[in-house]
Parts: sequence; structure tokens; C-alpha cells
Amino acid sequence: MIRERVTTMELIFLGPPGAGKGTQARRLVERYGIPQISTGDMLREEIANGTALGRKADSFMGRGELVPDDLIIDVVEQRLRKEDCRTGFLLDGFPRTLPQAEALDQLLERMGCDVSLVIALEVGPDVVVERNSLRRSCPSCNATYHLTGRPPARDQLCDACGTELVQREDDREDVIRHRLEVYQNQTQPLIDYYRQRNLLRTVNGDQPMDEVTRAIEALVDEYRAS
Repeated sequence: MIRERVTTMELIFLGPPGAGKGTQARRLVERYGIPQISTGDMLREEIANGTALGRKADSFMGRGELVPDDLIIDVVEQRLRKEDCRTGFLLDGFPRTLPQAEALDQLLERMGCDVSLVIALEVGPDVVVERNSLRRSCPSCNATYHLTGRPPARDQLCDACGTELVQREDDREDVIRHRLEVYQNQTQPLIDYYRQRNLLRTVNGDQPMDEVTRAIEALVDEYRAS
């Protein structure tokens, strides 16, 4: 069944792990009032809850591998059909492969919409390794910190709930470098895919956070004005 949609904005963020997609996505959805759809967050929630999907995903994510397309597409479809996505959404971490992009196109066509804009954050590999390897997460409330960029007020303790912070398995340097290889081999072709459709816009992610935000907002505002 095709929905009636009023004002829609279906956005995609691309970029290597640690490019700042999650941070910028949270800023963007605050301004434009559309939900952030983070496949990474959804999968980690499944893992934390011990679901069958979570157990399958964990075996891939812990090695820095991409979760198989059929699993992740099912998760995304369930999420995009919820009511808060009626006027748009921002996909953070999906699609990551050409088959996922093609499956997304088919899903959106069934829903009566299409991708509006794809924003790729460009960051060098050394920056990616530093950003990820110094990241720490709270296993209780999922808050994230960076030991040099945004450290907790108390050493290794979450500001929100006081739980001891941990380094996620996929934030180890060896896993990060493997994730970068996976990104180059499987996700980089998406750049060409969306460029050919004139949907791709690029932003230098290796600059102060506020400047990255302003550059992204300028692209989105330009799209909305057109």
C-alpha cells in the first residue's frame, strides 16, 4: 500500500566508521524534525537484548564485518514503516552495499517516496583510527565519549549513570583498520551509484564539528529550497 506523504525528506549519510555520521545526524534531526535511523544502534540493541537477530549480528560486528544484507534490510524496513518516518528520515549507516541500496530503492518505491539527498562525509584513514580507538561507551545507557575530544567528567565513568565505560569490540585498532578495508571494498561503490543519480553531495568531515554541521545544513537547505 502506498502512503500519502506531505512534506518529505529522505536523507542518507555515507562515510567511513568514525567520520562523525552519528553526531551530525543527531544535530540534523533536531533542526529538521525527522528521525535518525541508525542501523548500528538498532543492531546493538538487538545484541544487548539477546535476540536471535542480535546473536547473528554479533558474530559479524565483533570481527568488523558487515551484517548480511537480508538481516539488515529486514531491520530497516520494519523501522521505516513506523509512523514517525511518515514525513522523512535520516539513514545513518545504511545502505552500505550496492545490493542494500537497490533494496532500499525498491522499498521506498513501495512506500511512495525516494531518496532526496545523499551526504558523504570525507575523512582520512588516520583520523578514523584515532577517533574510533579513543571512543568509549557506556554499557548501561549507551552514552558515548572520546578520551581526548569529549572525555567523561570522571575518569572512565559515565556522566549520565556512573557506569564504568568500556571500549567496544569494534573500536579496537585492528578491527577499525579491517572495517576501513571493508568500507573501501563494499561501501565506496555507493559513492559512484548516487553520484550518477545526481544525489550525492560531499562534506569535509576533518574540520571542527560546528563547521561540518553548517556545511551539511547548507546542503539540506539548498535541497529544501529547490
